[in-house]
Amino acid sequence: MSDTIQNEKFVELNYKVIDNKTSDVLVTVDYPLGYVHGVNDILNEQVTKELDGKKAGDIVEIPIDTTLLYGERDESLVFTDQIENVPEEYREIGMTITMENEKGEPRSFIVTRFDDKTLTVDGNNPLCGRDVTFVLEVLSIREATDEEIDLGGAVDADPELNEILDRA
Repeated sequence: MSDTIQNEKFVELNYKVIDNKTSDVLVTVDYPLGYVHGVNDILNEQVTKELDGKKAGDIVEIPIDTTLLYGERDESLVFTDQIENVPEEYREIGMTITMENEKGEPRSFIVTRFDDKTLTVDGNNPLCGRDVTFVLEVLSIREATDEEIDLGGAVDADPELNEILDRA
């Protein structure tokens, strides 16, 4: 039995995303991320390749081109409105608001600022346009069960996890 990351191994890791310009931690997880390596595409292909062959305890730092992940920043997805037009429950920095376009397709917008007169939302991914590094700490590696391989992750995985990684 190998203790290195390879296809069909169940891997648990912690990760954070650091802004290279400010050194601020932009994203972190509160609990370990578990996935089946080579089966689940929850991680970017570049990240998956960097994890191949790593062992528990290894820390991997991977510079990420957010333009490849999320595309160019689109300023047409940034909107400011008068505060009185926005329900009070949305007046919080970081609040996600889902809106539909003319075709009925949903898109998430994040409240990025507000004051007593206006509120601004941004439909770009929060990492879009940033120079970032993913820092991953490998916590454990083990053989994946057949059920985990079928699911691509832990059998009792939190369904909110994909939402976290989609934003990262």
